[in-house]
Amino acid sequence: MRETKITFNVTLDDENIPEKIQWDADDKGMEGLLDTKSISVALWDDQKKNTLRIDLWTKDMTIDEMKRFYIDCLGGISQTLLSSTGDEFMSAEINSLCDRLVTHVKSELQ
Repeated sequence: MRETKITFNVTLDDENIPEKIQWDADDKGMEGLLDTKSISVALWDDQKKNTLRIDLWTKDMTIDEMKRFYIDCLGGISQTLLSSTGDEFMSAEINSLCDRLVTHVKSELQ
């Protein structure tokens, strides 16, 4: 059995707000840490039948970037749900929500 590792390094300011987030993964195909402005990790706790979440973002991430990030996350969830369960209805509903959110964000920019 093979193991792989994913790590996140978070540099905090004096008020424990992330200033810098870096990540690494054994299988990412290149050496060294890469910078990112945000991470969102969801874990399923099988014992408690509950989702645990870790959401971090740097203070230089803009509101527009944050909104795009979460729309992209939802789109990814839609694709994962479809490929893992075959539930076309749930996938389509999430995609529909993404479409509405994109329209909302575009209207804010006008």
